[in-house]
Amino acid sequence: MQYLGINYSMEHPPKLDPSFIPFGVWREAYLKDAKVPVSIAVERDKGQISVHHTFIHGTPQMAQADYRYVERYVKFLLWSTGGFRVSVCGCSELTRRLQKAYTPGGERDFDCTFFYQLYEKKLEILDLPLEDCPQVRETAAPMGGNLDGCRIGFDAGGSDRKVSAVIDGQCVYSEEVVWHPKLQEDPDYHYGHIVEAFKTAASKMPRVDAIGVSSAGVFIGNAPMVASLFIKVPRSNWDKVKTIYDRAAKEIGDVPIVVANDGDVSALAGAMGLNVGSIMGMAMGTSEAVGYVNEDRSVLGWINELAFAPVDLQEGAMQDEWSTDYGVGCKYFSQDAVIKLAPAAGIELDPALSPAEKLKVVQALMAQDDPRAAAIFETIGAYLAYTVVLYSQFYDIRHLMMLGRVMSGKGGDTILRVCNGILKAEFPALAEKCEVMLPDENTRRVGQSVAAASLPRL
Repeated sequence: MQYLGINYSMEHPPKLDPSFIPFGVWREAYLKDAKVPVSIAVERDKGQISVHHTFIHGTPQMAQADYRYVERYVKFLLWSTGGFRVSVCGCSELTRRLQKAYTPGGERDFDCTFFYQLYEKKLEILDLPLEDCPQVRETAAPMGGNLDGCRIGFDAGGSDRKVSAVIDGQCVYSEEVVWHPKLQEDPDYHYGHIVEAFKTAASKMPRVDAIGVSSAGVFIGNAPMVASLFIKVPRSNWDKVKTIYDRAAKEIGDVPIVVANDGDVSALAGAMGLNVGSIMGMAMGTSEAVGYVNEDRSVLGWINELAFAPVDLQEGAMQDEWSTDYGVGCKYFSQDAVIKLAPAAGIELDPALSPAEKLKVVQALMAQDDPRAAAIFETIGAYLAYTVVLYSQFYDIRHLMMLGRVMSGKGGDTILRVCNGILKAEFPALAEKCEVMLPDENTRRVGQSVAAASLPRL
């Protein structure tokens, strides 16, 4: 197979999407003959800088491939590590094209807006000589695993909220309550529900020593800077959102509170349940949610928003309506992936149904061993296998724990079977190193809210 003059190998193309061009596989092929050194440094909050050294071809014949590679590489780094300043070192011509793309109104206008909202700083693309590349400055932070004392664990989901009361690692009470945070413009609605959950859990324990929160979104400290739960809240009212969890904790008393991204807490729950590190949690639901803890069970301080990082290079890839980009993870590892593949499988879904209802239709067909539904989940399994190659180029993954409603039932079993089969056949060294799996019973017992309760250290 060939793309932009680069020959790459894919022995098991996705059944319903044979035009899929896996970024990770293509990247490995691209780098085989690339000799011109280039470095990319991405700076984020607290002075943290991630630095990646790579190569381009640097010839007129490969100019298009060089730009495609560097542009997708920078995009992946931004959405994995996060950042407000990107220094591209050693390729001025390519950098000038990137600078044009990353301007308001440019091709990457959405990214500019997103990272401005996240860091409250304008996103910059700097052109530097190779020798002036900034030095790496990263510090991993221990995360969770603290179960001493009386703790509240709160899991803020998009359709229900779960709270647990945990005493010395044992869950003594938990409840789930339906709420509708994504429909509410008034942050006081969210605040009221959060406080109510905290107080309910507190009433089940003799005291409260700490509070841990798992929530979708990107956080600076405990402050949600971009979060889907508050999607309807006007930015003019965002000051109330940024302090919402700290204010809610004060209703309980002078106790420490730690808020973390739900993807990272999922990875933490896996690490606690399996008693391992170097674990990535990946949930396929409404979108793709990813979290990661390293071998020391520490978080890297990265945003891990891989739903908007590129996985497919094909020009005709499906566009994400929110980020406006093509070929990004949320269209391959979510209910949207199932829905987009249904027509190719010969399944007609009622357009009046919600995305979640459409997924249930396909899963019901899968439960009846319908070969059309099987083809959909086999295709997602192939997507996953080739994307494990990509993610492993940026993360040290020993365990990839698959979560979310798309992974339930026979469909999830099929995704795992196909993914692990392709890894063993085409990437045996990676298959030996990285276990792709569903959470075991012990991990399920730990649970998201109990793992959240373990976040603060007393």
